[in-house]
Amino acid sequence: MLRVAIIGGSGYVGGELLRLLLFHPVVEVTHVTSERLSERPVASVHPNLRRLTQLQFTPINKVEPCDVLFLALRHGEAARRIEELAQLAPRIVDCSADFRLRDAATYERWYSETHPAPDWLDKFVYGLPEVHREELRNTNYVSGVGCNATASNLALLPLARAGLLDPSRDIVIEVKVGSSEGGAQANDSSHHPERSGAVRSFAPTGHRHTAEITQVTGAERVHLSITSVELVRGALATAHVFPKERVTEKDLWRAYRATYSDEPFVRIIRERQGTYRLPEPKILAGSNYADVGFALDEATGRVVSICALDNLMKGAAGTAVQCMNLMCALDERAGLEFPGLHPI
Repeated sequence: MLRVAIIGGSGYVGGELLRLLLFHPVVEVTHVTSERLSERPVASVHPNLRRLTQLQFTPINKVEPCDVLFLALRHGEAARRIEELAQLAPRIVDCSADFRLRDAATYERWYSETHPAPDWLDKFVYGLPEVHREELRNTNYVSGVGCNATASNLALLPLARAGLLDPSRDIVIEVKVGSSEGGAQANDSSHHPERSGAVRSFAPTGHRHTAEITQVTGAERVHLSITSVELVRGALATAHVFPKERVTEKDLWRAYRATYSDEPFVRIIRERQGTYRLPEPKILAGSNYADVGFALDEATGRVVSICALDNLMKGAAGTAVQCMNLMCALDERAGLEFPGLHPI
């Protein structure tokens, strides 16, 4: 059994990590930390886990050495404490943004601060298995992935690998997201009368996840917009791309199948009829699957590539557990095969 601890377990991502790890076939969860909630039962904050665990929150200084450490801390905390945290386990999976970008200058540009631990950036592998599977098998440190970046990258990856992205043309991506992306702490905009029924342009320009899309795809002219909609879980990325050469539907099928036919958690969804003929985040709630589809505008040559996922799962905790499985030479699918619910 792998002894695993979660540092920062009171938020939504920490709760999802715990839910997954409690049912993982080779994991024993030893500690879940929260400084603010120390000694309170974990299930008092994550009520879906009632009677499934007797764990209580502990402070970080009470955590004993373990095999794998998951970090679900607020932005900046993992980087400031990485030397201390690295003493607790030989393997770390960080779910924050602290180690996602490979370059300290790029980090400073997008996060408007100097990176607290720049020497650690090249030690972390970007935690997207569909891109870095082999590197993940041979590392001890894995970074988190941005949920919006994951949806966007999985939408663009078939086109990038097929050599269809035109560096001279702009890529426009609109991501619609649920309220859980804002985290567990309430604020004015998450107050129910303000949030309910909203279709709110949250970040029309300048979203930080743009840097991850550029890093993964190599595309420089990426324009990302984020819109909050009436969902709790879910992200739907719609990417508009003008390929460097005209393509047919057969070309696109070939590209998407070449990229995803062997992927355990990515499904190509493009059916001729039915309610769910294209990706839809609603039916992925609680699941580590990402559904990817496309449409071709033959009149203009525009390709619309779409990816749906659960932002807390494939966009965060699910991918983190998938990375742990790869790091520890386990079945990549272990603990992650829940298919989602329908209807919900």
